[in-house]
Amino acid sequence: MTTPLHVSDHAILRYLERAHGLDVEAVRRHIASRCATGAALRATTVIVERVKFVLAERETGTVVVTVLKARWPVRPEDRT
Repeated sequence: MTTPLHVSDHAILRYLERAHGLDVEAVRRHIASRCATGAALRATTVIVERVKFVLAERETGTVVVTVLKARWPVRPEDRT
């Protein structure tokens, strides 16, 4: 039995960027603009566009660490 091949999230992102022309920086700016007010208010989550952005405070500032379905609960491991 062979082990199934794992495709990393990084590989998927680069594939979409390089093979299909996804503008990753434009997506980054879009997410940042949607989360800016929540970050300024030190929110831990921002729900917009039917998804929940999970925010975390780091030494460098606030970071969007993951995106969940809007109704999913945030678990401690989601904040890392």
